[in-house]
Amino acid sequence: MFRPAPAFRPAPAFRPAPVFRPARAATLALALAAAALLPTAAPGTAAAAPAAGKVIWAADTAEGPSSFAAVQCKAGNFGTVQDPARGKVWRARQAAGEERCETLSPDLVNGATVYVGWSSRVRIGDDRSRYVFQLKCSPSEGTANHPVEIDIADGRVRLQEWDTQHVAHPLWSAPVADDQWHGYVLKLRLGRTDGTVDFWYDGVKQTFTTGSGTYTGTTWDGTRDYLKWGSYHPSPADAVNTFTSPAIATGYDLVKGR
Repeated sequence: MFRPAPAFRPAPAFRPAPVFRPARAATLALALAAAALLPTAAPGTAAAAPAAGKVIWAADTAEGPSSFAAVQCKAGNFGTVQDPARGKVWRARQAAGEERCETLSPDLVNGATVYVGWSSRVRIGDDRSRYVFQLKCSPSEGTANHPVEIDIADGRVRLQEWDTQHVAHPLWSAPVADDQWHGYVLKLRLGRTDGTVDFWYDGVKQTFTTGSGTYTGTTWDGTRDYLKWGSYHPSPADAVNTFTSPAIATGYDLVKGR
């Protein structure tokens, strides 16, 4: 017997409190697992052509904040704005005295290799450090907490890796000014002690303080890991991070120049 299609129900209104969406996280986890476990050719047969890269997840300004797995921000301080150079972008305002204004990706998968790309411009009203990107692990205590993070303080942007003992390893830094757009791409192979990090800044592959373009160390810890964009660290003045829609993919070309 014919049954009419269910009536359309509009998406629920955005609420600033962090709301995790397990279904989205599970979808990403399955996609990452598949990317990490691509089949190899059987012995004695020709090797299969490399699988085409794919975008696993990307935030979408058309969907609004619900396109993120969660938002942690004071009400009214996160949303979209129109930028003359980049069009419709995200704006995270960490108000003075607030701990954070951040968005979250779905969960990642240990052992996977992913490329993460976005662009941002930041304005900070004091000389205190702000984390503008984190690869975050849960639980926070007894782990690396944020194995890979990018922070800005007093005119410099810096990339650091934190090991399983929560010891920081500064990898790279450069001068930066308020309200300048810069592009970021990270290649992350996720592992507790054998993970790797590669980094492109404004489209240029960077060499780390170790003298190498690849760092091996902690890029995963705890029971679940995910990515965060915005501004974190309670400080006396406002900080605003305006950023394009970040994406997670299996190839560099799919996330560069975002």
